[in-house]
Amino acid sequence: MVTEEQLAALFINCGQLQVVDCRVCGDPNSVLRFAFVEFTDEESARAALSLSGTMLGFYPVRVLPSKTAILPVNPTFLPSSEDERELCARTIYCTNIDKKVTQADVKLFFQSLCGEVSRLRLLGDYQHSTRIAFVEFVLAESAMAALNCSGAILGSLPLRVSPSKTPVRPRNPRPHMQ
Repeated sequence: MVTEEQLAALFINCGQLQVVDCRVCGDPNSVLRFAFVEFTDEESARAALSLSGTMLGFYPVRVLPSKTAILPVNPTFLPSSEDERELCARTIYCTNIDKKVTQADVKLFFQSLCGEVSRLRLLGDYQHSTRIAFVEFVLAESAMAALNCSGAILGSLPLRVSPSKTPVRPRNPRPHMQ
């Protein structure tokens, strides 16, 4: 299995890495895994594209430009157990969701294109023009397939889909107002 350290070592010669946070996402037991590598400048990122086809472990690496940025996450939201890491492998984070789109619309969209959805949390408020969703699938392969939906139109806007760094946790019950 290829480690994040091996990925960082492969890309370090292309230029300065922004973060050596080469996230390896997806099912850890599958050969169909992926990672995000962020560089400090565009030239380094372009140089990294030339590494596509380089053997790493037993398989050639496929290097593609990312449609999403790596954003920092509050550490308290990160997975805290092996079970939660497994949940993350089956979960995507989707942004730029049209306000007119319902939770049922989001579920139907991803379920019809990618596979069975086990949990969905659609979030947003009246101050923001778009909403976000965390979509947890039954299978990690479905979450990986959902990444290809970035740019697809749902409602009137193109979705932005990226791997989730946090599991969809059950909501804490809110105290009732008296």
